[in-house]
Amino acid sequence: MNRERWLLLSDGARPTEDIYFLESVAPLLRSEGHDAGRLEVRGWRWRLARWVLARQPGAHLVLCRTLPEPVLRWLERERGAFGRIRYLIDDDLDAAAEDATLPGVYRQRMAKAAAQQPRLLALADEVVACSEALAERLRERHGQVRVMTPPLIASLPELAHFGLAPSREQPWRIGFHGTRAHLADLAHIAPALQVLQRDRGDTELEVMLGGHVPEALDELPRTLCPAPLSWPRFRRYQAQHRIHIGLAPLLDTPFNRGKSFIKFLDITAMGGVGIYSNRAPYTEIVEHGVNGLLVGDDPAEWQRWLEWLLEHPAEARAMAQAAAKATDAQRCREL
Repeated sequence: MNRERWLLLSDGARPTEDIYFLESVAPLLRSEGHDAGRLEVRGWRWRLARWVLARQPGAHLVLCRTLPEPVLRWLERERGAFGRIRYLIDDDLDAAAEDATLPGVYRQRMAKAAAQQPRLLALADEVVACSEALAERLRERHGQVRVMTPPLIASLPELAHFGLAPSREQPWRIGFHGTRAHLADLAHIAPALQVLQRDRGDTELEVMLGGHVPEALDELPRTLCPAPLSWPRFRRYQAQHRIHIGLAPLLDTPFNRGKSFIKFLDITAMGGVGIYSNRAPYTEIVEHGVNGLLVGDDPAEWQRWLEWLLEHPAEARAMAQAAAKATDAQRCREL
């Protein structure tokens, strides 16, 4: 067997890097006798990284979302010194740049990334996308595109928290742990959460958006709004905290159409049963009433299914268990 070396050139997209390579594919490569690791290329680290790369002729490279401009220029000049190049992408950058519902700063960052993407596509032998919808968009621009849906890299918890009788002292924990890119999705179902938190005394809502939480949810009773966490801190938080119900609304926008079902894995990793928008990518993995709930866009429908779960704790636990089985089947792939 020929020993291969795979190096991921890191521009700081740690969640994408870890999920789609370093904690999924890389361990498989190492188990087969190959080398695989991350090489930091931002800022002052680029000088050291360039020294390392110059001494790795024939190494295979993994690029993820973006590269610093000096690194990209150098790689374009030195492309012939390396083996295969894979480009990992988990967002429709062009759609994000044009989506007026997204925060302005986020759109600007995505526009900058989108402007660089054609050069990264030109370097890559193969593009690996997180969903079939995103892959279809990219096939218009590259001849070799395939799908790698998100693999599970977290441990799955026991579901002992479902055994506690919900009360004011031990409330149902409902969580939204999306990023600011999903503010509009969350705001759309806010009326359902308003009714729930005002009418009941046995639910606790957590919205991990800090000061960016939608105004409609800002002052609801029993609502926590912790600040977003860095990727390493979020992973520790995810491993230590439990929810009963996770929320994953997803409106029908060009940007959202390129999304993966990563939130199914995130919710299950915290021990919850998820309520998901009834559209791809969630329809690819969620079986309604078996391992989660698929719900239309009407906030009243979200309210109805939230209340149904609260009134049927045994069914909620059974769905959480089924979700854990489906999630565990997502452990990893080959690159």
